Amino acid sequence: MDFYLLAFLFIVLLGSIFVYIYYLKEKKEHLDSIKRGFCPQCKQDNIELIDQRNSGCSGPKMMTFECLACGYVNTFAVQNPDSCDIGGCR
Repeated sequence: MDFYLLAFLFIVLLGSIFVYIYYLKEKKEHLDSIKRGFCPQCKQDNIELIDQRNSGCSGPKMMTFECLACGYVNTFAVQNPDSCDIGGCR
C-alpha cells in the first residue's frame, strides 16, 4: 500500500514540475511576442503597456500589457537593468 502511495505522489510531483516548466516556457514566448510588438493571442500589433510598477532597486519591474483588439491582458516580471545586483543603485 505504501509503495503505491509513494509512486502516486512521485507521479504527481513530476507532473507538477512539467506543467510549471511548460507554463514558464509559454510565458516567455508571450513576452518575446510582445517585445516584437505583436499580441501573442491575436497576432495583431495593438499591444500596449498599460501599467508599470517598480518594486525598488533590487526587485523586478512588473509590466502589464493589454491588446486593444482582442482584450488579452498579461503581467510580466522583468529584471530591472538598474537593479543592485547588476551594478546599479550606488
